[in-house]
Amino acid sequence: MTPADWSGSNTLSGATSPYLRQHADNPVHWQQWTPQALADAAARDVPILLSVGYAACHWCHVMAHESFEDEQVAAVMNDGFVNIKVDREERPDIDAVYMNATVALTGQGGWPMTCFLTPDGRPFFCGTYYPKADFLQLLSAITETWRQRRGEVEDASGHIAGELRSMASGLPGGGPDVVTELCDHAVAVVLGEQDMAHGGWGNAPKFPPSALLEALLRHYERTGSVAALEAVSRTGSAMARGGIYDQLAGGFARYSVDNGWVVPHFEKMLYDNALLLRVYAHWARRTGNPLARRVAAQTARFLLNDLADGDTFTSSLDADADGREGSTYVWTPEQLTTALGGDDGRWAAAAFEVTQSGTFEDGASVLQLPADPDDPERLERIRGALSAARGDRAQPGRDDKVVTSWNGLAITALAEASVALQQPELARAALRCATALLDVHLVDGRLRRASLGGVVGASAAVLEDHAMLATGLLALYQLTLDATWLTAACGLLDSALAHFADTQRPGRWFDTADDAERLMLRPADPLDGATPSGASSIAEALLTAAHLVDDGRAERYLRAAEETLRQHSVLLARAPRSAGHWLSVAESAVRGPLQVAVACADPQSALLADARRLAPGGAIVVGGHADSSSLLVGRDRVAGADAAYVCRGRVCDLPVTGSAALAEAFGVPG
Repeated sequence: MTPADWSGSNTLSGATSPYLRQHADNPVHWQQWTPQALADAAARDVPILLSVGYAACHWCHVMAHESFEDEQVAAVMNDGFVNIKVDREERPDIDAVYMNATVALTGQGGWPMTCFLTPDGRPFFCGTYYPKADFLQLLSAITETWRQRRGEVEDASGHIAGELRSMASGLPGGGPDVVTELCDHAVAVVLGEQDMAHGGWGNAPKFPPSALLEALLRHYERTGSVAALEAVSRTGSAMARGGIYDQLAGGFARYSVDNGWVVPHFEKMLYDNALLLRVYAHWARRTGNPLARRVAAQTARFLLNDLADGDTFTSSLDADADGREGSTYVWTPEQLTTALGGDDGRWAAAAFEVTQSGTFEDGASVLQLPADPDDPERLERIRGALSAARGDRAQPGRDDKVVTSWNGLAITALAEASVALQQPELARAALRCATALLDVHLVDGRLRRASLGGVVGASAAVLEDHAMLATGLLALYQLTLDATWLTAACGLLDSALAHFADTQRPGRWFDTADDAERLMLRPADPLDGATPSGASSIAEALLTAAHLVDDGRAERYLRAAEETLRQHSVLLARAPRSAGHWLSVAESAVRGPLQVAVACADPQSALLADARRLAPGGAIVVGGHADSSSLLVGRDRVAGADAAYVCRGRVCDLPVTGSAALAEAFGVPG
């Protein structure tokens, strides 16, 4: 086959990814990642141009408009390449492999990711965003090199593939014992590296450190560390009062472009908001902080109002509306006056720090709320009026793809927030979501990654999907004692152990299944990033499940959890900022983890409610009549009163029947 024989076309219109469908009308002959697309490249003897992005990505849209919608650029791409589009959220395995290559070759990564591959998938040149003129020059240079200096391409791609495989096989394993001293060390390192002026860690762009905040809350509950709680308060307050948080509708943007959380990159992701809902709900439950409580409640409403599609949750809201980043969200003083009138407009400008000079483009400002005004009723009235006025603007697009792992995070967060906020409707939303996911995403006993409009995609689930959904199902089991959720969670964990565990190195995990599509290498990244890693997430799920089952699986799950923590403890010793979720799981593990079984006649038991409210993060809490779960076997009410049985690992206290005694048994500060 020669280029002249090629009769390809754009095949993305049938994709289950909204991001791919965004490119269905491009003149580029985009293909999905399939064996046929790779075979076409081999038959034509042309390289693959792999473009990876996601629906809410601003610079992905820019490159699409400048280059992929351009007939001149498309002609060059179609003539010299097989062009493959990948949604990184639908195929995190492909994204992981080629992001590693991009970072290795350029020193940095990002999206859109632009990689040039041999027909068998080996990368030989990688980058990110290119303006049109630069992209055309690059296409010309790649084509010339491919045709005239093929040996150089083969040598380079072979070397790069070899280095990537070497890096993957050389990941550190093992480390110190997971004990309190290791957790204390990790926390000390993290606290020593925080931004004391603005909260958070590192420099701009600044991402919400949800995993670290959750870990610090659990550390505070174990040790009473004032410094840990202050770090949570400093960062949580700065984000909640900054522009990264939507001061009108709730919900957090993906990151801030400055150190002070003022100007966000406006896309809103389900995973960020689910993780942060868990953090703010935990903070509110532990301290009663009114800001934490308000933000948790508003973030939960954002999930239900803006990201829900039926019973499940969609992936993201775009950064752009009508091609302009942030245009939905920013205000000038004049726009406030138009929407509110003179007095309220001036009051709102002062409250939200909207100035003539602005904090964003063209003199507009992102709304902040540095302090709570003296008139909360006026604030709420103005919020409502501005929300209505904002509703008349162009709205950002929504990626309606339903990702298993992110919905699992949402289930966990909503279940825990329902306790912290005393809002049972949040638990009901979590139950509906879990039911829908199991109905649609579980196909012939195997989990799938994503769906769209109730139609499940072909992409197999990865490790994080199994782990995060299992954790959510275990949270629902603890709330309801409905064995359906425990059975489903254990099914996912059994599948993970069978297909993702590294049989050569117990405690290590691959991110893709043993029977998944074979890529250039099998991804296995244990570091926590914007979301917890699959390995740290499976450790959490296994540790929890081990104390909720009463058969042979209990020992198997506990051994796997302990081996997983032990294999990755080096991260806590050497790189704790990249191991926030590992630290959360370790903090729970060194407490036993804490298990609380409340023997009660009524599911509305006041003692059970107190147990859920007072228990530290990561604790396991169940309630019901004697023998209704593994933790309640042989445990009954005491002298006609509801009784709480508190255990740490295999060591249990005598039962207590009052809230004060229960709080003392937990040893929780405050």
